[in-house]
Amino acid sequence: MHTTAVVLDAPKRLALETLSLSDPGPGDCVVEMLWSGISTGTEKLFYEGRMPPFPGMGYPLVPGYESVGEVVEAGPEAGLRVGERVFVPGATCYGEARGLFGGAAARVVVSGVRLSPVAPDLGAQAVLLALAATAYRAITRAVPEGAAPAPEHLPGLIVGHGVLGRLAARLNLALGGTPTVWETAPERRTGGVCPVLDPAEDIRRTYARICDASGTPDLDALIARLAPRGTLVLAGFYAEPVRFAFPPAFMCEAQIAIAAEWRPADLSAVCALIDTGRLSLDGLLTHTRPAAKAPEAYVQAFTDPACLKMTLDWKNAS
Repeated sequence: MHTTAVVLDAPKRLALETLSLSDPGPGDCVVEMLWSGISTGTEKLFYEGRMPPFPGMGYPLVPGYESVGEVVEAGPEAGLRVGERVFVPGATCYGEARGLFGGAAARVVVSGVRLSPVAPDLGAQAVLLALAATAYRAITRAVPEGAAPAPEHLPGLIVGHGVLGRLAARLNLALGGTPTVWETAPERRTGGVCPVLDPAEDIRRTYARICDASGTPDLDALIARLAPRGTLVLAGFYAEPVRFAFPPAFMCEAQIAIAAEWRPADLSAVCALIDTGRLSLDGLLTHTRPAAKAPEAYVQAFTDPACLKMTLDWKNAS
């Protein structure tokens, strides 16, 4: 069995290629892809050759961890049925390329336990579920183990108004919070669900919790806005070592926390908020291109400030 896939052979060298697929086992599904999203965080770092050493990295690489497809074959132990719409967080099924991410392909073979059924009426918006789950994990970082999220646990400031920051803001509101958002790029200050400010316009210096979704490694400006013993949660992925001056952090006893990769419970919580109408994904997918135009789509996703989220359409691409 073969598939058409996006392959990153080296930094800034990306093309569609035909790859062989591993044979499915009894716990695997074969999924025909419908859509996949392009990440402007970790995938951009791989594309530019700036990704820090990370387990499983290397070239050639199939990118993509925000994919949605339909099960066309299901093993007897896969736990899913043919015809189910599923979210695919990636795949490692390629003979000739690494699948550290692996979701940007017309067809994949993946273990059923890694797949999450999604409502068909979400359409292409379902590619946002991984990012939404990542945002949920970040803003609930301070929630005590076993407790339900409450407004006092949520960040009062979200830094960055890309898709991750917008999802963090929407989730914050859905859980009862009242966040402020910072964004340095004027063209990205529109379309917010809460106040979106240039940092210079915000005089507050007593935020108990700040969530950074910008990926900017210099933390001094954020630590300066923390209340005593406040917490700064790092939600992005940082290509450079994070840095900050110690004396201001020492004076306020700053706490720096890292939000790791989303967990299945985070995805379930996000899906529940969508199902009940408390979380909307509208307006976040700004650009779509057919998978055949993948090379151009990746360049636009990484360079066009107006492109919040680029989606590849894989229908009829196999």
